[in-house]
Amino acid sequence: MIEAQVLPTPTGPLALLSHEGLVVAAGFTADPHQMFLRLPARLQAYGLRRVEDLGHPAQAVRDYLDGELTALDGVALTQPGTPTRQRLLTALREVPAGTTIGYAELAERAGLPRTAARAAGAACAQNLIAPFVPCHRILPSAGGFGGYYYGTPVKQWLLTHEKALAQTSVL
Repeated sequence: MIEAQVLPTPTGPLALLSHEGLVVAAGFTADPHQMFLRLPARLQAYGLRRVEDLGHPAQAVRDYLDGELTALDGVALTQPGTPTRQRLLTALREVPAGTTIGYAELAERAGLPRTAARAAGAACAQNLIAPFVPCHRILPSAGGFGGYYYGTPVKQWLLTHEKALAQTSVL
C-alpha cells in the first residue's frame, strides 16, 4: 500500500507518499491522489491510503521548515528513471540548501558534459519528490527563476527560506 500524509507548509499543503519506508512522491498539493497518479503503474497497483503520520519523512519536513536545512537529506527515497536520470537526481540531492546552480552545472556534477543541460532540465521536470530532490535549486542560465511544477511562488519561497537560514548559520 502507498501511504500518504498531507502536511501544512507556509506555501500550502505538501503531500508525502511512501511505500515500504521509502518516499516515492512528494509535492505541494492538498490532494495526494494527484501525486499518486504520477507514479509508475507498478506502484499504483498497491493502492493509496491516507495515514495520520508517516514518521521520519514527515518529521524531516517539519524540521526543514523549522530551519534545519539538512533535515530532508537523510530521508530514504526512490523514483523511477534511466541510469542517466538517476545520476542527475543524485547530483541534485547534493546541491546544498541556500545555493543555486544552472542546468549545465548539474549535468557536470552528474559526470555528464555541460551539453547535457537539457537532460538535467528533463530530470528536474520529471522529479516526483520535491523538495527532497531539490529541483527548486536549479535556475536557468538566462536568469530569473525559471519554471517549477508547483509554481514560481513556491520555488521563490523555498529559495528565500533556504538562503536566509544558510546565511544565518554562517554568521
